[in-house]
Amino acid sequence: MDLCDRSDIQALLARHGFRFSKSMGQNFLIADWVPRDIAEACGADEGTGVLEIGPGIGPLTRELARRAGKVVSVELDKRLYPVLAETMAGYDNFTLVPGDVTKMNLAALAVEHFGGLRPILCANLPYNITTPVLTACVEARCFDSLTVLIQKEVAERVCAAPGTADYGAFSLLMQYYTAPELLFTVPSTCFLPAPKVTSAVIRCPVRPAPPVEVVSEAALWRTVRAGFALRRKTLVNSLQTGYALPKERLAKIVTACGLDPTVRGERLSLEEYARLTNALWEALQEGAAIQKNGTYSCFKKGQPSEKQEDNI
Repeated sequence: MDLCDRSDIQALLARHGFRFSKSMGQNFLIADWVPRDIAEACGADEGTGVLEIGPGIGPLTRELARRAGKVVSVELDKRLYPVLAETMAGYDNFTLVPGDVTKMNLAALAVEHFGGLRPILCANLPYNITTPVLTACVEARCFDSLTVLIQKEVAERVCAAPGTADYGAFSLLMQYYTAPELLFTVPSTCFLPAPKVTSAVIRCPVRPAPPVEVVSEAALWRTVRAGFALRRKTLVNSLQTGYALPKERLAKIVTACGLDPTVRGERLSLEEYARLTNALWEALQEGAAIQKNGTYSCFKKGQPSEKQEDNI
């Protein structure tokens, strides 16, 4: 059975009484080169354990199972379980895990299924869960790489450079944990039903260590969120949404970091955000010391103290 042949797919789905669900973002591949090239790009081999999310009817799953030591596919739609039982019959290195991946402990899943194997993620991700799933994957710190087929717009955002329209907080998150690369685009005609957008495949090798040093990752993401909070405003104005320091003090900190006080947050690189984070942290420490002496508080009502910062 050709899982990328339109006629075979329709016959398979008819046998199981399956209908596509828009709410689950179901778009099945009908171009055989796509799953083949994705599986090849992810670098799976006999020493690899692959986590796949949203296998659908299994075209990418088959390609992965032909290469990897083990493939574990997480699928939410119960209607697809008997379909996968048919299409993946004969692949002893395939395991189906029923459930919602957004509610799973990915690190525990990898430990349970991939003992002795190098864990990676490779998937044709449903568009509606792309950002939370990628965030969970990098924060789980259990995968060597992530290779995913996603909406082209999101792929460009992941790989975006400072100062570009696509650059944002999610770009920085992914580039902090991984070294993303956009590999190739996939037109909508490669899917059934055809989505209204173009897709793209990105590969994100996970960095062995972060590319910058910060006092705390929580503090870094606090600064990044503040930096992009008011995208059309200057960085100094935007930082006021996350730090209750006087504007003049913020301007001095920004300048001391070698930045123009009129710059916008969207123009800062990861290295510059790290430098700014460390300087802001130092200012908060100083403010806390002054507060202890009864002069003033640099924290907004309800904000954590410096001792709580790691728990943001």
